[in-house]
Amino acid sequence: MARENIKLKSEESSEYYYTTKNKTQTPERLSMRKFDKKLRKHVIFKETK
Repeated sequence: MARENIKLKSEESSEYYYTTKNKTQTPERLSMRKFDKKLRKHVIFKETK
């Protein structure tokens, strides 16, 4: 199965965000701009292992 669950971690706090991605289409690590609930602002979340 190509689509797998991934965990994104905030660069500015310890907040996590869970999503899925298609590993065959995007094999590199994902980076998204999401809302951080602890900081109450949008920050960059990067994929972790």
